[in-house]
Amino acid sequence: MELKDQKVLVVGLARTGVALSRFLAAAGARVTVTDMAPASDLTAYRREIRGLGVTEDLGAQEPNWAEYDLILLSPGVPPELPWLAAARQAGMAVWGELELAAHFIKRPLIAVSGTNGKTTTTTLVGEMLMASGLKPLVGGNIGTPLISLLDDQEQADWLVVEVSSFQLDTATHFHPRAAALLNITPDHLDRYPNFAAYIASKASLFRNQTESDWRVLNADDAAVKALGPWPGRLYYFSATQPLTEGAWLKNGAVMVRLADAPKTSFPLNHILLPGRHNLENIMTALLLALNAGADPGACREVLARFKGLPHRLERVAEVGGVEFYDDSKGTNVGAVARSLAHFTKPVILIAGGRDKNSDFNLLSPLIKEHVKALILLGETRAQLLRVWQGLAPAYVVGDLEEAVALARDLARPGEVVLLSPACASFDMFQDYAHRGETFQRLVRDLRHAAGC
Repeated sequence: MELKDQKVLVVGLARTGVALSRFLAAAGARVTVTDMAPASDLTAYRREIRGLGVTEDLGAQEPNWAEYDLILLSPGVPPELPWLAAARQAGMAVWGELELAAHFIKRPLIAVSGTNGKTTTTTLVGEMLMASGLKPLVGGNIGTPLISLLDDQEQADWLVVEVSSFQLDTATHFHPRAAALLNITPDHLDRYPNFAAYIASKASLFRNQTESDWRVLNADDAAVKALGPWPGRLYYFSATQPLTEGAWLKNGAVMVRLADAPKTSFPLNHILLPGRHNLENIMTALLLALNAGADPGACREVLARFKGLPHRLERVAEVGGVEFYDDSKGTNVGAVARSLAHFTKPVILIAGGRDKNSDFNLLSPLIKEHVKALILLGETRAQLLRVWQGLAPAYVVGDLEEAVALARDLARPGEVVLLSPACASFDMFQDYAHRGETFQRLVRDLRHAAGC
């Protein structure tokens, strides 16, 4: 694909917009970047593209799209915007970052998607391949955009990327050699018209696979198992039933069997990551990594030291016999359900934020079973109070500092305080990481005040 002298409009100046601008400028394209936010809100990103010869069109609601040869969208930009629909109707190419990258990928690619667990699984695959002496490049929605990995792909054995539904929506030719779909639970229904549309978006991960490719699916997830058929090799994983091929649990171990290979065992007592949901992530990672050439012994070493990623059911501290957990990445109902199910101790749940058109009623049985008290904050606090009324004592607070202080007063030794919001963070924080870091700082302050 020739980009030199092409007039390209990059829509959305954030992490992906910066990566696209750099790639395009290096290829000789004439780049303009547009964002509805004013220039004053984008100072850090503007600094990163300084000197590239990129034209800025910031604060614009609708750029003059007709003067460009190609439009590239950051994942957070809804492709259904009226001016983008008009551009497509006029025959303009409107792509996302994955679609552009697909034209330049030269190495086999492993892609991981799902509503929850993508980042942990992607990280594990990269760690397992690296521990086996292979050379993976890890990125995508996990952090480094795929387009930024391509400069170094000649030295890589595999590209390992996390992909979101938003990215897949604008990636017509994206073709992973191996692809995994961990789970599908309702999420982002503020962006999709219904759950079926969200499922279809996730399923598009496999649309370009061929007979020489393989995929990994969750046999315990009805929405995932119902997908297909597609060509190529299929491996299932299951935490509830034995399988003849794929990955499953048996006698205190994860069992893995690939095609035409003997079974391999990975003892659970040597695995640090807690929770059934992480066992599913581990089974997926093993199937992907082993099939890509990872050594079983190296994979065992990774599992024996990998403690998990920040803000995902992360144990922060114990204060006065009360355990505090940061699950700020629990931005949807499915994630919170998995976290609540992990605990046998009474839970004081801190929840709330910006709604993604979620059905919070789905959490009601788990709240009734596991939650001692609810502490609600953010834009959804009144909504959550209505939905969960009567399931547990509920308290409405103004901010996270007040929530943590109240949780400490309510909790007794042997109980758990869990931040797992079931909502996006953007009403009060920059992102879920900012929310989690704030929570952890507040818990550390509590611990310091208690003399721990």
